[in-house]
Amino acid sequence: MRLGAIALCVDNMEVMVRFYRDMMKMELEYDGGGFTGVRTAEGIYFNLCERELFESQLSRKFDYPAGLNGTMEITFDVPRFADVDLEYARLVDSGVQAVYPPTTEPYGLRICYFADPEGNLIEICSNGKGE
Repeated sequence: MRLGAIALCVDNMEVMVRFYRDMMKMELEYDGGGFTGVRTAEGIYFNLCERELFESQLSRKFDYPAGLNGTMEITFDVPRFADVDLEYARLVDSGVQAVYPPTTEPYGLRICYFADPEGNLIEICSNGKGE
C-alpha cells in the first residue's frame, strides 16, 4: 500500500479552507461546497470534508475530539532551520494558536507546532539540509 490522501472532517469549511489556503499556503480551490482538496506536488491528496456530508455519505454518525486534540498532526517541511523560525513568527503574527515554539530536537530536526482552527496539530519542520 501507499498513502493516497489525508482528509480532515471539519465543522466549518470556510474557516478551515481560509486557514489552509491563506495561512499554510496550500493551493485549495474552494467552490463553496462541502468538500475541497488539492493534490500535492508529491501526488498525495489533502482533502477537507464537512462532517455532515461525510456522515451522510456513509450513513453513520461519528464522535470527534474537541479543542486542542492531538489526535492528528499535519507536517509542513521547510528547507532551513531558520525557515522554521520565520514561519513561526509569521503564523504567530497572523493570530494562529501557537502550541510549541521553534526547537531543535535531540534527533536533529527543528520543529514548531500550531493548532488549526479546529484543534488539529500543525508541525513546521526542517532537517536543516537546505542550509
